[in-house]
Amino acid sequence: MRNQKVMLSHDLAELYQVQTKQLTRAVRRNIERFPRDFMFQLSEKEARDLRRQLGTSSQHGGRRYRPYAFTEQGVAMLSAVLQSPRAIAVSIEIIRVFVHLRELLASHKSFQHRLDAMQRKYDHQFAVVFDALRELTAEKRQRRKPPIGFISESSLR
Repeated sequence: MRNQKVMLSHDLAELYQVQTKQLTRAVRRNIERFPRDFMFQLSEKEARDLRRQLGTSSQHGGRRYRPYAFTEQGVAMLSAVLQSPRAIAVSIEIIRVFVHLRELLASHKSFQHRLDAMQRKYDHQFAVVFDALRELTAEKRQRRKPPIGFISESSLR
């Protein structure tokens, strides 16, 4: 929605094993933790379109309130705000992953610094080796993988 990947409040309530009204109440009580890039409430038109997509009637068991949409950051913040055992476990796991990523980035930077120092020391003798190592450690290196289950004509030649 709105060119963002989001999860809706009722789906997150199910995921975190709380009622939707508990989730909404927790968000309203902590609204300062949810800036616009973390969460937004669907407009009337978006809510209507969603009802049409899901085939739910507003007259027979439809939602009374427009749902909230949470971005990835909002989902993480929500796990810190909710008090269910599942939300607490998710919050702890998010912190563990964050710390692990920070450690990986620090070790990557340390490796880069050592590589730079070695290159300055041995300069021209190993320029080709250093270039190859830099290429291997490039963050955004993309490799093309052949499609699974198909053999291209070029691979048969």
